[in-house]
Amino acid sequence: MPINIPLYIGLRYTRAKRRNQYISFVSGFSFLGMALGVLALITVLSVMNGFDREMKERILSVVPHGFIDREPALEDWESLAHQVEAHPQVEAAAPYIGGFALVSYARGVEGIQLQGILPEAEGRVSVIEDHMLIGSSHHLEPGEFGIVMGSLMARQLGLALGDRVTLTLPDINITPAGVYPRMRRFTLVGVFEVGAQVDQGLAMIHLDDARRLFRSQGVQGLHVRVSDIYRAAQILAEVGQQLDDSYTLRDWTQTQGSLFQAVKMEKIVISVLLSIIIAVAAFNIVSSLVLMVADKRSDIAVLRTLGLTGRQVMAIFVVQGSAVGFLGTLIGAVLGCLLALYIGPLVATIEALFDWYIFNPDVYYISHLPSVLLWQDVLTICGVALVVSVLATLYPAYRASQIEPAEALRYE
Repeated sequence: MPINIPLYIGLRYTRAKRRNQYISFVSGFSFLGMALGVLALITVLSVMNGFDREMKERILSVVPHGFIDREPALEDWESLAHQVEAHPQVEAAAPYIGGFALVSYARGVEGIQLQGILPEAEGRVSVIEDHMLIGSSHHLEPGEFGIVMGSLMARQLGLALGDRVTLTLPDINITPAGVYPRMRRFTLVGVFEVGAQVDQGLAMIHLDDARRLFRSQGVQGLHVRVSDIYRAAQILAEVGQQLDDSYTLRDWTQTQGSLFQAVKMEKIVISVLLSIIIAVAAFNIVSSLVLMVADKRSDIAVLRTLGLTGRQVMAIFVVQGSAVGFLGTLIGAVLGCLLALYIGPLVATIEALFDWYIFNPDVYYISHLPSVLLWQDVLTICGVALVVSVLATLYPAYRASQIEPAEALRYE
């Protein structure tokens, strides 16, 4: 029966007891480091994927997927909405007027993003009505000057349903008595809570009230909802081909992209930092193999005299070092996948046992630890770990292949 000599001897060296216990310690440490590095990377990246998914689901359920604007104003928005909705992947379109203002009450002043909407039409592009804590967006009536805002903003200002707040626009009124900022009193008719940043910075009023407040002859544009949020840019580009140059089209990656780019950058930085664990494990593989080569000089010389080539000797130590890296990667991948899949219930159990919270629901938008295990992340991490492990064996293995039998056996 033919035997692959380098593979057989390399695996034997992996299991064999060593006269120098320090070599065993370094080898075990490299195995442990590789397993911990892979485990940490898989778990942390899964948690980052979970946060990314939670933010996208919460924010993009309220924020429109796209905007179609026209300067100075869009007067016949109904015909444009019908034209846009004719695209098979556009689900709905609704008119809006957007701007910024300061909202003031007894507790202070806060800056907000103000949107004028038609409640019936906006319900087709946003699920804000499903997240109302008190009141309703349908209570926004033209001429009544009602306002709906997020829970964090209402809590910071100390507002209750029916309270009247003052909106101040970044614009001025010139009167015979002097120059004054444009201000208007609004009544709070609803409070929503999405569990995202919009709870602190978004407020909505009726479209007719926004026309009067911003002195607009029409609407600013349309909110657009598409069937696939990840293809929003492509879908809006296709819609834009049917419109003239007077329209400006934006998708959510332009309006909210900075937030998700920050999450992506954090994921990359954390991946690089945790990869240092794998790099340390690879250096330990190099150290253990260098010591192993020095310990097995006489064995290598005997094998060379029995007919093994330098390439076969090199393959022996490549197999030995790669076996440590492969086993560490395998154990780390299995444990990392299990931890990534069950980290949410595990953290919830720990919180219940010790009666403390990692994410306090009164402070953070997300009160649990989300996790999304992506198999492409697992394959990438394992692939990088295995490549690093093999590369770490090349220098010690090459040194072993250069040992001359006569020199090694001279004093034996």
